[in-house]
Parts: sequence; structure tokens; C-alpha cells
Amino acid sequence: MARVGIMGGTFDPVHHGHLVTAEEARVQFTLEHVYFVPNRFPPHKQLDGVTDPEHRFRMTSLAVRTNPRFSVARLEIDRPGPSYTIDTLLALRAGHSARDLYYITGADAILQIVRGEWERSAELLTLCQYIAASRPGFPIDVHDLRRYNVTRQHLDNLHVIEIPALSISSTDIRRRVAEGRPIRYLLPDEVAAYIAEHGLYRPPVRSLQ
Repeated sequence: MARVGIMGGTFDPVHHGHLVTAEEARVQFTLEHVYFVPNRFPPHKQLDGVTDPEHRFRMTSLAVRTNPRFSVARLEIDRPGPSYTIDTLLALRAGHSARDLYYITGADAILQIVRGEWERSAELLTLCQYIAASRPGFPIDVHDLRRYNVTRQHLDNLHVIEIPALSISSTDIRRRVAEGRPIRYLLPDEVAAYIAEHGLYRPPVRSLQ
């Protein structure tokens, strides 16, 4: 069975750090394909601070369209309610084994999962392989991750890769847009154009009274 990567996230907006991470994971772990899965309502964030799901889906679709090994799945966008990763992975496990399904995420997220802070973390850790992306200079001790986890069992399905481009962040991009600062080269040109066209991340215009 072919190995498949799943990259979940808010992607608000998607940027080059996400794309570099997905490509590095694809190559290092010989993944046949990587599916980006934008969430609908991230359980850990305030909804009034998250861009509409359809905007985030369209931006992610624009970002991946030049790579035939990447595509965007509407699995969480079309599912009502909060987007829990456990539900997504259980749905995907219908066609893949835990050995061939790779969930790609950031270092902060994998630490939260291991500590039991995500929905049904103990079960989540048994459903697939995990690829945790970290920044240079901020290493993750994978041995501690495997040893001190909510399952209380030794896990061999946690892997760490180092990604220089992770210094780029969606938070910084949103702040730059709000402040009128440049975002070119931080994300694909098509995504930057979409943000400008739809007026995303700009501060609300105050009415004069």
C-alpha cells in the first residue's frame, strides 16, 4: 500500500513554511502523495479570530496546484462542528494502515498530542505515523516524546524533521497585512493576490460619526 501524508492545519494563510515542510516530509519518508486538510473550526482557537473556512480552502488550493504530489481535501471543511484530528484519521484509516498513513504537523502540536491535550490523544497516537517539524536551534528530543506520553507505552511512530522555513508564520503574515507591510516571498504569489483581492487580514474600517 502506498504511503500517504496528511498535513492538517488552519492555514490562515498557507505559506512557504507549510509547503517546504510537506515536500521535505514527502521526500524523506517516500510518500506517494500529501493531502492538505484545512480545518473548519479549530477547537483550540477563538472562532472570531479565524478566517472563513472557504477562503482558507481556496488559498491552500492555489498554493498546491503546481505540485502534482499535493492536493487539498475538504474532509474537515465539510464536516460540521469543531475539527478534531481523531475524526479525520479514523475516516482515513478505512483505506490505510497505521504504517502507511503519516500525519505531518509542527513541533508544538506534537508536544500537545503527546501530553494528552488533544481530543482522545491516547487513541490518536496509535492511528498513524507522526512527522513533527521543528526549527533549527529548537530540537525536539524524540526519545522523550516516545517515552513520556499519554499512552504510557513506548512509541516508534514519532519522527522529527528540521525545516529552516518554519521561521515563517501565519501570525506574522496576518500582522504584516494589517500593518501594510510586505508579504512577498513569504507565501505563493497566488495566495498573496487572493488576500489582496478579498481584503483579508486588514483591520476593520472605522465609521466616521
